Amino acid sequence: MSTESSAATTLTTADLTLVRALQREPRATWTRVGAVVGTDATTAARRWERLHKAGLAWLTAYVTPPTWTVGYVDLACTPDRLLAVGEEVCRWPPVFSVERTTSDHQLFLGIAARCYHAMDTLVTKRLGVIPGVRSVRMAVATHIHREGGGWTVGPDQHEPSRTSLPLPQFWQDGSVRTIVDALGTDGRLSSAELARRCGVGESVVRRVLARLLRNGELAFRCDLAHVAAGWPVIAGYRLDVPADVLDRVAAAVAALPETRLSAAVVGRGNLVVSTWLRNPADTTGYEARLLRTAPGVRVLDRAVTLTMPKRMGRLLDQAGRAVGYQQILPAGGHPVPGG
Repeated sequence: MSTESSAATTLTTADLTLVRALQREPRATWTRVGAVVGTDATTAARRWERLHKAGLAWLTAYVTPPTWTVGYVDLACTPDRLLAVGEEVCRWPPVFSVERTTSDHQLFLGIAARCYHAMDTLVTKRLGVIPGVRSVRMAVATHIHREGGGWTVGPDQHEPSRTSLPLPQFWQDGSVRTIVDALGTDGRLSSAELARRCGVGESVVRRVLARLLRNGELAFRCDLAHVAAGWPVIAGYRLDVPADVLDRVAAAVAALPETRLSAAVVGRGNLVVSTWLRNPADTTGYEARLLRTAPGVRVLDRAVTLTMPKRMGRLLDQAGRAVGYQQILPAGGHPVPGG
């Protein structure tokens, strides 16, 4: 489909209501979802199938970020190699998100690793040696106060941040990883379908999911095409916040309805922020409110995202529609799905 026709596609109010319901209860039965959105189960399922097939909305499962070492990498590239570098890193499983921005470091990456050593190897021996990369800037997340899976459509547009436990031995079971991998592609797969695809009994699927969810090791994320949904502008900020108020400021920024990411980091600045906005002019108002959260906060870098070809494992077209999925594989570890 052409960029023009993709960009022209919009999500209706009914579509957004359905997405919001699935953001709150990603694996609720269609009967329950239909009751919430004011329709019957068949209509709700059919509407979701249309959105999913069109790449306008999708639901995935992923290991919650605190179980990884999460990093944010800025790459400065020569102009003639910028597109090629972006396409290259989109193919790398440890790189879960890729944005091309207006910053002097044009590419902004989200990366996952099992440990600092694996992250160092990824950055220095792989990213740093790609032809055309002039500079690499790295920050390691210490606490994620909000990420995209905690953002919902609606007046409040945010949910409490998710937390999780370190991966236990349970994850060494091959059937566990297989089930989670399948849910990464489509988080709405039924237990029966998961059992069929993974070659295990349905009781095994139910036991695995119950344990993962009970222990907070797995999250489900309902996402949508930001352009079609009416939030075409993605703006990112690097902030320097006084250490004694960092947690308070990060939480306050996370509570702003437009905020999709609020992550305390060690690197250039100590807070990384990403937001969805209605139009470019909204960046000024958002930044003003952001700075009012704490006097003394300094903006070290601000940028608008020109295109986002990858978001939490989903490959996107220029209109932000899902056109593919790549399982996230943290550097130095076993495969886990993304969102």
